[in-house]
Amino acid sequence: MDAILVVLAIVLAGLLLLAGASVRVVTQFERGVVLRFGRLRGEPRMPGLALIAPLADRMHKVNVQVVTMPVPAQEGITRDNVTVKVDAVVYYRVFDPVRVVVDVQNYQAAIAQVAQASLRSIIGKSDLDDLLSNRERLNQGLELMLDNPAVDWGVHIDRVDIKDVALPESMKRSMSRQAEAERERRSRVITAEGELQASQTLAQAASVMAAEPAALQLRLLQTVVEVAAEKNSTLVLPFPVELLRFLEHATLPPAPHAAAPAELPVPRPATDTVPAPADGR
Repeated sequence: MDAILVVLAIVLAGLLLLAGASVRVVTQFERGVVLRFGRLRGEPRMPGLALIAPLADRMHKVNVQVVTMPVPAQEGITRDNVTVKVDAVVYYRVFDPVRVVVDVQNYQAAIAQVAQASLRSIIGKSDLDDLLSNRERLNQGLELMLDNPAVDWGVHIDRVDIKDVALPESMKRSMSRQAEAERERRSRVITAEGELQASQTLAQAASVMAAEPAALQLRLLQTVVEVAAEKNSTLVLPFPVELLRFLEHATLPPAPHAAAPAELPVPRPATDTVPAPADGR
């Protein structure tokens, strides 16, 4: 009786071990690829419980989530002969688990190597200005370069972003001097335009003051008032001659009209009348 119980216990334990070896759990973000004696067995197993043949089948679980893979900084020479270091990040996901298991040995390492090579190729084909200001186009080109071989491996490249461009210190100083010179040029141009507009306005004001001399005096008095408002300076103001003339014309009464002098009789010159001689002798 005891022997029978021992045998039953052994059989039950063997069945439990067999059931444990034949049952696999596939999570929601995974797909199971089953190989029976090294040969592909049917379609990938969906999430949930999956039964396989013990000792004959082997299941490979493939993660189908989006994977974020940083690309190490790659040093290269741009098309305009500038040495830079550029790093990036790649977002990809598996869309065909069978190809990932069968066609490529280690798809993650393969994607990493292709990303590094493509990044160095992009650096060599681009100018420094493109790397600094036109990254969207470079990201699209890098994504196409990665997606072409990755499709054959069952991997889809969702997005590629260039993160940082490291420049040499000498190039940073040169770009800083260039930016400073550009700002200085703009400052001088703006100052010159302001002086031109101010000179045109002053010329118009001078023509108005030349037509009205009193406007110049009013402007002078207004300047005196502005200076006197500070109360911390001594102002020496010469008395202008034009103001004297202005006051003279403003305060001088009109001269009365003088009566015309009476005409005096003009004396006629006297003529001596000599009597004619008589005929009598």
